[in-house]
Amino acid sequence: MNIVFFIIVFLAFTTAAWHQLKWVPVLGALSPMEKLSEAMVESAAGSVDLALGLVGVMTLFLGLMKVAEAGGILTILSRLIRPLMVRLFPDVPAEHPAMGAMILNMSANALGLGNAATPFGIRAMQELDKLNPRKGTATNSMALFLAINTSSITLLPTGVIALRAAAGSNDPAGILPTTLFATFGSTAAAIIAAKVYGRFFPAKNATECREGVEVTGPSKALDPAMISIPQEGYPIWVAISVFCALITAVPLTVIYGRAISPWIIPALMMGFLGFGVIKRVRIYEVFVDGAKEGFQVAIKIIPYLVAILVAVGMFRASGAMEAMVRGLGVWTVKFGLPAEALPMALMRPLSGSGAYGIMASIINDPAIGPDSYTGYLVSTLQGSTETTFYVLAVYFGAVQVRRIRHALAAALTADVVGVICAVLVCSYLFG
Repeated sequence: MNIVFFIIVFLAFTTAAWHQLKWVPVLGALSPMEKLSEAMVESAAGSVDLALGLVGVMTLFLGLMKVAEAGGILTILSRLIRPLMVRLFPDVPAEHPAMGAMILNMSANALGLGNAATPFGIRAMQELDKLNPRKGTATNSMALFLAINTSSITLLPTGVIALRAAAGSNDPAGILPTTLFATFGSTAAAIIAAKVYGRFFPAKNATECREGVEVTGPSKALDPAMISIPQEGYPIWVAISVFCALITAVPLTVIYGRAISPWIIPALMMGFLGFGVIKRVRIYEVFVDGAKEGFQVAIKIIPYLVAILVAVGMFRASGAMEAMVRGLGVWTVKFGLPAEALPMALMRPLSGSGAYGIMASIINDPAIGPDSYTGYLVSTLQGSTETTFYVLAVYFGAVQVRRIRHALAAALTADVVGVICAVLVCSYLFG
């Protein structure tokens, strides 16, 4: 991450310096270096505002997570998809709270509930860190979870569908099959890349573990005192039945999406609290205990957000992004990625708001529109990929991980495969 951070800043600075040397002063206009300085200050301030804006959301959902954990919902979810999760995450005990938190995070992402997914993901990272013998270094499970998270497997991209409808699309939900194809492709790539790259980025042999316990080698990665005894998962027919029910529900959510979407988050809260009452959990006290973590987590991630968002802001303001688009556009158009959509593909891993703005401007452009090939492509990219650097900064920042090993490489591989899959499926259906 040190190298990536420096490269982004270096490219931004050198590009701005080049423009500054050629710049002809214009009355009232900012010079390239002045624009770069302004972008740095605005990005730093914006990153703090963003972190503080997450406090309320984190407080709410971390409180609900605590209730869910106390009531046993996470255990039920873990046992439900235990056959898959234990193979993906062999270093995480099947009944550990990290399993349930990861499942809730993936479920929220699948439904397009970004606000709910982030606190669940942070909680999952905190639980994974409890199993981490090497403080400050990402484990294989952390890297895999982050890669899956950034691949953003999505069953219902509600936000993009709503924006397409507002732009006058004749078929706002027409991106559902393209989004499913792209996200399944990127998620598969994330899993494979994380498993393969992990062999080339081994953790250090000498480790420093919590509470003074020394652990050496991967075979002693877990402290037996920190885990519970795994239980058997539900019968396979139960898991298959639930999966089929979810797949069957997807068309219903598309047809009745506008009517259903306002119910999701309130129903989520009512369901968790109601389950806690049935299980005789002291829901108010437990909720407050979990909610206390929200503010602390938001403060922890501020330095990480400042670093990433300032670098990204410099990269955009310097003109480096524009230069990259011009250089690559003449080549990518030959492979189905038009120059108009290229900024979207490049911006999505760097800035969610920037990518959202690009998509909105493209589908609202009368010359392009939401139902053109380019309109479908940028909508698919927005709905099927994630803001990789933001997720990396927030999730690893929450647990103070600085040595990220192969996590970024796996996540960027998933991003590239997601773009390729989006181009392929949109070319086939709408090209």
